Amino acid sequence: MRPVLRAAGLALVITWCLAPFLWQVITSVRPAAELMSLPPLIPTRLTAEHYAAIFAGHPFLRIIANSALVAACTTLLALAVGAPAAFALALLRVRGRAVILAGVLAISMFPPIATVSPLFLALSALGLHDTLAALVITYTTFSLPLAVWLLTNFFAALPRELYAAARVDGCTAFGAFARVALPLAAPGLLAAGLLTFIFAWNEFLFALTFTATEAARTIPVGIALFPGLHEVPYGEIAAAAVTVTLPVVALACVFQRRIVEGLTAGAVKG
Repeated sequence: MRPVLRAAGLALVITWCLAPFLWQVITSVRPAAELMSLPPLIPTRLTAEHYAAIFAGHPFLRIIANSALVAACTTLLALAVGAPAAFALALLRVRGRAVILAGVLAISMFPPIATVSPLFLALSALGLHDTLAALVITYTTFSLPLAVWLLTNFFAALPRELYAAARVDGCTAFGAFARVALPLAAPGLLAAGLLTFIFAWNEFLFALTFTATEAARTIPVGIALFPGLHEVPYGEIAAAAVTVTLPVVALACVFQRRIVEGLTAGAVKG
């Protein structure tokens, strides 16, 4: 009975995790007249009217492009800054390494609501209000601690002999990082990069506070502003949610093995 119970438990967990997304999928293809009818759960016919509406009645493509650009730039900046810092903390002789890592982790513990007001004033003073650059800078600041923490554990799991051999062969510290350590850190980079991308793709509070027009509006804010004055377009909201969730799900499925390798790096010492 043990395999049967294990399979039943896994099926229950999978159903529990996928139920909200499946509900959104069903809602997005239900006719508008059946959205408030319960039961039945399964629509009598499938329709794509809600998907057509989000692209016809809203600047949804512009919003998706904004989110993709912000998330991509945030990921690249976080990895470009976090990877060298993590390599130095893991393989170089850095004084106060534990204190630095504790400080990096402490930064990520600040609740966003406590920093949104001073950040808004600072970005407004710099003339960055309602710009994509404001979101990229803010997201990079808050995602960098996680990237540094993950990559430090990954670089620390690499054999130190590789770094020593590279230095003996004439590489500088940066050369050893770029030519030896960085290619071996691909799983960690993918894990940190995907987590950073998902954070920037889904972030709502800063995007709502720092943007005011469609020129810089991102997906979470755009979906939140769908409701009209007299009705809530549940079908359009569900269609938009499914549309913007599928790319992230696809990325996670494609890089699943690499993500697991990156997240578990350094968990077991040889």
